[in-house]
Amino acid sequence: MRGAHPRVVLGLHRSRHERRLLTGALNAGVTSLDTAFNYFGFRSHQVLAQIAGDLLPKFAVSTKVGYFPGPKGTTHSLNPVRLLGAVEQTARDLGREPELVFLHNPEQSLLAAGPPGRDMLTTACAAMTEAVKKGLCGAWGVATWDPRPLVDLIGTTVPRPAVLMVRAGLLVGGRALDAADALTATWGTDDGGVWGMSPFGGSARDPLWTAFDPRVFLREGSGLSRVQAAFRLAYALPSVDAVAVGTDEPAHLGELVGALAAEVDESAVDGYRCLLRERMRGQSD
Repeated sequence: MRGAHPRVVLGLHRSRHERRLLTGALNAGVTSLDTAFNYFGFRSHQVLAQIAGDLLPKFAVSTKVGYFPGPKGTTHSLNPVRLLGAVEQTARDLGREPELVFLHNPEQSLLAAGPPGRDMLTTACAAMTEAVKKGLCGAWGVATWDPRPLVDLIGTTVPRPAVLMVRAGLLVGGRALDAADALTATWGTDDGGVWGMSPFGGSARDPLWTAFDPRVFLREGSGLSRVQAAFRLAYALPSVDAVAVGTDEPAHLGELVGALAAEVDESAVDGYRCLLRERMRGQSD
């Protein structure tokens, strides 16, 4: 077994939830696991406890609440009672309290809220703080697919999360990158408090990763594959401390762990960010 790599988080968004994936992650030194209340048809926590209850204590488990089953399909809610109830159910279904629970994509409800959005966000974050105080989880965070609506809402009245999770990688638009930087600066998350997700924009098998060579952003990155380089670069776009990545192949996860030794060419990344900002002046993301 390799040494632990806390900067790599095994994400279960599209995972088949197989035990071999969790054992493979541990063998690769990956000891952080991320899921959500609504993953795997709202059964992720139950299935994890059933297939790998003995392995879960070996992981730092993070999950998310905010999406709920409804009569017409999945719905999103920032109702504090529902959020607390979901965290309570999460602990029951997992058979343990998770180390971290994210408020899942709060912008989904805030976009339709209008001016009351800040109050809604404040109340939702207060519910997450209450969950920690009740011992239902070790800490709470905010996971946002589109951080832009949050930038103008957070302030001194909104409780500060321990961890912020945002999209990361080459396929994130310039405005979303700037918004992630703004949230990080305003909330002042601690060291290790910014995570990235979806480093390949959906799939490492996308033809983009054979048409474009992200190794140009690395120092002496010729020994890595293009997929490895794209993954390593996700830690710099925006600057994050950990990246949640999904796969159903333990070998693929091991390859990504191997990419962490590469160094990012920060000047090349800065130049890329400048190009994105120039593009934004005339176009939208």
